[in-house]
Amino acid sequence: MHANHLLLEEPIRMASILEPSKASFFPAMTKIVGTLGPKSRSVEVISGCLKVGMSVARFDFSWGDPDYHQETLENLKAAVKSTKKLCAVMLDTVGAELQVVNKCEKSISLLIDGFVVLTPYKDQEASSELLPINFNGLAKAVKKGDTIFVGQYLFTGSETTSVWLEVSEVKGDDVVCMIKNSATLAGSLFTLHVSQIHIDLPTLSDKDKEVISTWGVKNKIDFLSLSYTRHAEDVRQARDHLSKLGDLQQTQIFAKIENVEGLNHFDEILQEADGIILSRGNLGIDLPPEKVFLFQKAAVYKCNMAGKPAVITRVVDSMTDNLRPTRAEATDVANAVLDGSDAILLGAETLRGLYPVETISIVGKICAEAEKVFNQDLYFKKTVKYVGEPMTHLESIASSAVFSFSVSTEILFSLLIMLD
Repeated sequence: MHANHLLLEEPIRMASILEPSKASFFPAMTKIVGTLGPKSRSVEVISGCLKVGMSVARFDFSWGDPDYHQETLENLKAAVKSTKKLCAVMLDTVGAELQVVNKCEKSISLLIDGFVVLTPYKDQEASSELLPINFNGLAKAVKKGDTIFVGQYLFTGSETTSVWLEVSEVKGDDVVCMIKNSATLAGSLFTLHVSQIHIDLPTLSDKDKEVISTWGVKNKIDFLSLSYTRHAEDVRQARDHLSKLGDLQQTQIFAKIENVEGLNHFDEILQEADGIILSRGNLGIDLPPEKVFLFQKAAVYKCNMAGKPAVITRVVDSMTDNLRPTRAEATDVANAVLDGSDAILLGAETLRGLYPVETISIVGKICAEAEKVFNQDLYFKKTVKYVGEPMTHLESIASSAVFSFSVSTEILFSLLIMLD
């Protein structure tokens, strides 16, 4: 494991921790991606998000139609114009996502130790006994004892809007499951995740291609978040599709690593992608909890050494309903920055959360504080050592610029210490 990029040594005084954080003219270098949705799509709220640090707006096509997202984007344009803050646009694909279809949109109550049937027949009505899904191969993919998670934002263990199921038996095309925790599912669509099981669905579906070719081209998206990336070929196929769309040839592809299959092919995916999104919500289901941090640190380090952005998700889930993050969440955000993460992606926290502006503000402040004690000099030396010599012409110019800045900063820091 690589050394910690933390600069916490004298003359940094413990008493200084108690001093109020000072506003900086420059925003945090760590970027914040905000997912726009029901609670964050008005011009007023988007303007607030931009003012406190959101620099990328994510449009999640797992739900909502293009017209809905277009209206939100028009509000974003108005907010950008009024605040004079730049904001990139990210289109998030659906990919190989399994979904429970609840056409009537009635709340569904599931009780612990009860049974529920997952069926591929989508024309049936969802109920406490039956959940229609969008995939007809589930019965062939699972076996007794496998775990399945269902919910709007997947299972965290602390909420009652997601449920953990255990496969009891397979009956033809149906999968009978035992309910492991009581929950109430609300809304028209729920995500379904089967732990460590290959799902035979395309990473870039026909629906995704259509959305990219229409909505994406029309709005000249800056980033494509490729959900459920499992192989390098997934990225190549997405890039081939973008290359046929003139206005999107420069669109960057961020591969979203969401399961063990993507983890196993991480190195080859990293070579092909422009950046990586570590989707810790799904990964936290596929991996044992005690292994998630190991993957995060290793993956971020590899992204750093490859010179490609690493984006972390699911950091302040509690702020979906609360004004302040938990102590563990605040520390998690800071540690992500100290590990070398380039951006924080907020999902449910801003999409349906009660405090989207406050969430972005607090996350931005934590990132800024962490950056103050990030050992840039150590990080620079390790990166140069990793790249090795001879460097390319561009790498040499960049290295010289960073070295000069690092030396100047060190001299200035020493002078400030002497004057203190």
